[in-house]
Amino acid sequence: MVDAFSEVDFIFHAAALKQVPSCEFYPIEAIKTNIIGASNVIQQAIKSRVKKVVMLSTDKAVYPINAMGMSKALMEKVMISKSRFLNNNETVICATRYGNVMGSRGSVIPLFINQLKSNLPLTLTDPKMTRFLMSLEDSVDLVFHAFINGKQGEIYVQKSPASTLQNLAMAICELFNYQQKIKRIGTRHGEKLFESLISREEMVRTEDENKYFKILPDNRNLNYEKYFVEGNEKVNNLNDYTSHNTIQLNVSEIKDLLMTLPFIKKELNV
Repeated sequence: MVDAFSEVDFIFHAAALKQVPSCEFYPIEAIKTNIIGASNVIQQAIKSRVKKVVMLSTDKAVYPINAMGMSKALMEKVMISKSRFLNNNETVICATRYGNVMGSRGSVIPLFINQLKSNLPLTLTDPKMTRFLMSLEDSVDLVFHAFINGKQGEIYVQKSPASTLQNLAMAICELFNYQQKIKRIGTRHGEKLFESLISREEMVRTEDENKYFKILPDNRNLNYEKYFVEGNEKVNNLNDYTSHNTIQLNVSEIKDLLMTLPFIKKELNV
């Protein structure tokens, strides 16, 4: 990295071990890549006087129950820890946090399409499971937004709709005129029923920026204050931002969203 970062102004750190079951079976590898690897990137970026580093995180880092989410949550903590001792005239370190990108590696959509093209049943882990829906273009826009606006230790989240896996599967079946053969196979290792992009505790220091949320770092002193003055009870009245309580798309709306994706148009020859 000493050589790679020489005369570099900006770094987008997207490298990660992010396949959930793999991280469950080999958590030490997740630690090496997602935590230690990210720390190495940040430390060398500071030494090389890089202007800005944008770290890419995941909704699985919020209330994590799997090794991948836990390691990405600690990546965020490392980012905030390093940024705490820098000003905005030094290397600026910020992050984005988003869910599954439709059509990317790990997305269930290409799997569904391959299954229906092979006349196989679409395999659902849990029909009631919800996930945020985000296009590749949206994810890139989010990264650029953080790149342009990000200050030390900030995390940016895009407001995204979600759907149940049942509705997503039905939308794909209808688009491809496929008889709805659906087989329930049960949740995989480390899977959640729904994902969270912002925790209730983070909502206290989250700012609404229309299309995006900006989570500010908690920059209180390690010992907080010498004397306790006033507590913050706002968290009692806030909800976390999840794929269960965000805007839920119906089958028709999911079909419209899918038709904006180039790879879907290519599959349908339109």
